[in-house]
Formats: sequence, C-alpha cells, structure tokens
Amino acid sequence: MAQSVFDDSKLAQLDVPQEWNLADLYQGFDDPTLANDLEWLQKTANQFRGAYRGRVGSLSPEEIANCLKQLEAIAEKSGYLYAFPSLVFSADTRDTEAKQFLDKVMEALTVVENQLLFFDLELKGLDEERFAELDAAPVLQTYRHYLNQLARFRPYKLSEEVEQTRNQDNLTGRQAFIQLRSVHLGEQEYEPVTTPDGKSASTESELSALSFHPDPQVRYNAYASIRQVMKQHNSLYAYILNTVAQDHRLENQMRGYSSTLHKQLLADEVSEPVFRAIMEGTRDRFDLWQRYYTLKGKTLGQKIRTCDVYAPWTTESQPPISYKTGVKTLLAALDQFDPNYARRAEEFFLKDWVDAKVRPGKRGGAFCSYTYGKHSYLLLSYTDDYNSLFTLAHEMGHGLHFAWIGDRQTYLNSNPPMVLAEIASTFNELLLLDYLLKTADDPALKQSFLTRQLEDQLNLLFRQSTISRLELVIHDRAVEGSFDAKFVNEQWQSLYQELCGDAVEVLPEHQYDWARISHIYFKPYYCYQYTASNIVSLACYQKYLQVGGKAFIPGYLELLAAGGSMDQVAALRKYVDVDLENPATIHAALEYVEGLLDQLQATL
Repeated sequence: MAQSVFDDSKLAQLDVPQEWNLADLYQGFDDPTLANDLEWLQKTANQFRGAYRGRVGSLSPEEIANCLKQLEAIAEKSGYLYAFPSLVFSADTRDTEAKQFLDKVMEALTVVENQLLFFDLELKGLDEERFAELDAAPVLQTYRHYLNQLARFRPYKLSEEVEQTRNQDNLTGRQAFIQLRSVHLGEQEYEPVTTPDGKSASTESELSALSFHPDPQVRYNAYASIRQVMKQHNSLYAYILNTVAQDHRLENQMRGYSSTLHKQLLADEVSEPVFRAIMEGTRDRFDLWQRYYTLKGKTLGQKIRTCDVYAPWTTESQPPISYKTGVKTLLAALDQFDPNYARRAEEFFLKDWVDAKVRPGKRGGAFCSYTYGKHSYLLLSYTDDYNSLFTLAHEMGHGLHFAWIGDRQTYLNSNPPMVLAEIASTFNELLLLDYLLKTADDPALKQSFLTRQLEDQLNLLFRQSTISRLELVIHDRAVEGSFDAKFVNEQWQSLYQELCGDAVEVLPEHQYDWARISHIYFKPYYCYQYTASNIVSLACYQKYLQVGGKAFIPGYLELLAAGGSMDQVAALRKYVDVDLENPATIHAALEYVEGLLDQLQATL
C-alpha cells in the first residue's frame, strides 16, 4: 500500500519479524567485558564512598558538580549491566541463565547503590541556605532540576542504614514478587484457538491479536483462553498484588508519605489537583465510551461484549500487513513529518534494535528500553496486522524520544517525567494514522482506521484512567488491611461496569482481567499517565495541524530533547504552548473525541 522513501535493499532483511542484536551491550554472558565492567563498578563505587562520605556538606559547588559527573559515569555503566540480562530475559522468560544472571546483577547493583546512597542523603540533609547556594551556582545549572527534585523528597528520607536495608530487602521483597509474576506468566500455556481458515493461535500475543478477528466466536474463544489462565492463577496474582501494595503502605509509614498516590505523584512531578482533574474530567464523560459502543453494536447487529470491543466494523477480515510492509509504512509516515526523524527510526531496523518475533516464553506486551550512552531497544510481538503496526509506532516514539534526549542531556537529566515520556509514543500513532488515512484506497479500510483512532482514544482516556481508579481502591484498602482475589475481582468488575453502562456486556471472565495489567504491579498509578499524555499529545497534534506542520516541529523536538532537565509543565508551556494545568486542555481532548464520534455517526 505504501511507497517507501527508503532503499528496499537496505530493508530486505525484514521479510520476517526480526530479533534484536544486543552486541552493543555485551556479546554474551561469557563476555569478559561484562565481568570487567562489574568489577570496575564495584571498585569505583568504593573509591567514591571513601573519598566523599561525610564530606558532602563541605564541598564547593565545583566539587559537587564533579561528584555528580562521577555518579553519572557509574550509573551509565550500571545501566549496561542491568539492561543486558533484563532484555535477554524479556525475550525469553524461560531462559534460566538469563534469570540467574539478572538476579546476580541486581544483587551487585544493590550493593553499589547502597555504597552511594550517602551522597543524595547528605545533599538532602543540607539546610535551606546551603541548598539555595548550590541551586544558584552557575557550575550546577545543568543539574538544577535534579537538585530541585532532591529537595522535594527531603522530608521523606531515612537514615543511610535504613535506606540500605530497604534496598537489600527489595531483592527478596517487592521486586522479587513482581519478578515472580513475570516468570510465572511467561511459563503459562494457553488453550489453542483455531480460526475458520485453519490457523491456530496459542501464545498470549497471538490470542490477543484475535480480539480484532471478524468472527465473534473466535474473539470470544481467544478472550476466554487468556482469561482462563488468569482465573486459574487468580489467587496467586492477587496475593502478589496485595504483597506489593502492603510493601508500599509500609514504606509510606516509614517515610511519612500520606499515601501511595502522594508518593507516586511526587515522583511523576504531577500535582494532585491535576491528577484529580484528569480522573474527574474523564469520569464525567463516560457517555462518550457508551455512545461509541452503542453505535458499534447497532452496526454489527449485536450487543457488544467485552471480548468484542476491538471487533472490526465489517465481517470482512482486515488485510494483513507484513512486517516489512509495516516498517516501510511507518518510516514513510515519519518521513512526511520530518525526514531526519524518519532516518533515525530507520536505524532501529537496520541495526536490529527491535525484537518483533512471536515465540513462546516471550514477555507479553511491548516496551522500549533505553540504555543511556547507547540507544533504545524495542520489544513487541508482530502478528502481521495493523494493531501490531500501531504498537510498533508507539514504541518507536519512545525510542526516538530517547534518541533526542541522548543528544542533549547528561545521565541525571535523561529520564523524562512520565507525562512527557508518553507524548512521543502517542504522537507517533497519530502521525501513522494520518498517513494511513491519506494513502488508503479501500473505503472499508479507511473506516477501520477512523474507528481504530476512536477506540485508541477511548482506551487511553477511559480504560487507562479506570485502571488507576482500581489502584485508588486497592491502595486505600491496603491501609485497612490485606485483600484477596475476590475483592480485586469485584472492584474491577464494578468499575468496568460503571464505565460500560448498558452499552457493553461485561462478561463474567472480565473480573480476572486486571491480572494482565503489568503496570499495577511494577509502578503504582502508571496508567493515568497514559491518559494525561494522550490529552497533551492531542493538544500537540492539534497545534501541529494548526500551524501548518513545519513551524511546530522545532519546538516539539526541543520538548523531546528536554528529557528530565526541567519541570514538565513549564517545558510544555515553553516549547509547544500547551498548559497541562488548564482544565480547558482536558476538555479539548474530550471534545476532539466527541467530534470524531459526530463524524462517524454522520456516515452511518
């Protein structure tokens, strides 16, 4: 369908979904560089501790700046050591060598982290006058945002000995339980589902892809196969979630956070009024979700069930799109935005920084893993459909974001706050959608892209915020005491029923669906940030269209390059003139979706 602006011969290697090449990190677990790096790390951390522990308060701004540069070098090397086994394990959670090496590295990195804890703690212990002096020092201007963030956490610090104990306990505590879920889920086998054309799906990614199948029985069978595994291990996954939530509760008590939400919003650099405005603003417009699925049900001649939310609007199967064609299509879409942007995306494929192959044991979902000083690696399971292509566009947005950060920022400024971190990914999907709508010849395919955009928007605005509503309930309950699977099942079913109203039949199997959501385990309140970022991405995209495109690009790329070097609300205002704290920004996103609904309804 798409005409690539790239040399086909360069992309000939992509006839099938590729596997990544991690040689930029290490050649393998027997690579001597790996052992040497680990030894260097431990030695350097020891030397740093010996040179500066107990002296931070007396260091000049110039000496503080030098220390921060040394810490950045240590952190960069730590990133390499963690990334390699972590990525190998993600590609195959059944790889025992990778799991064992990952455990070994995490233990070693915890020792290093404990050696260096004193520096941040001593900085946090400085009085206001001394902290203000550092904040104003020209030599520390690069690290000003980092220092300001440290200051925000000053009231919640513990003694060095307790902080060290927390880090060590995490290896066999919260983090171990999160890892247990990943290992256990990776070992599961699913009841195969055969489609009318005789093809069989048996992995989680293949079964998930069938949620887009035109046959309602196939959709249900695939849906039920996945949820049957969640049901079978319902008590285990709830036990893990309860343990994680209780650990957060204990940490809150120790540090003085008023709640897990309070702790996470500080880390996310989002004020509670903004969080509440997002949650309330989306809850007030559940009618948009219900209106869309009522329309869809009437068109399909059936009541939409939770297994049907991604069903195509016609009974005809969407044409497949091969990996090679998908890559070329994405690159062409990005090229229309900015040629340099597209060339940097092409590099990911030519250098095998992407793992897109479907295989048993592979971690579910998709992610972008950035290693400072190197580049990002992307993981997904490409199943020859447009859903996979949009996933690829999403993760590539992250990869390109970090590419611009890597050009401009030091390590301590390389981690963008979460709302900023999700903007490029969503923006990339909008660029791809716009390109597909312009180049598609088939009216039915074009309609499928339009309805896909609506479903993506509804997911980001309403389903993701509903996940965070579940977390509010979970973490509130954790304060009162432990909870079990029955509690989580009932809460999730109730919240989803509130979202769906009478428009969608919430199947009994849906009560187990929460266990598939990795984010609620490894980072509380992650999902509302998808909602926030989508709101901001829509605002950015509307600006892009309003100013004719090219005039918007320099400011947008500056926003990406800012990384974690400044306050995200200020960065949005400065570079793209978007105000996250203005309720009108939320309302504009909801009105955009309502406008799409109006357009769709006019065509029916």
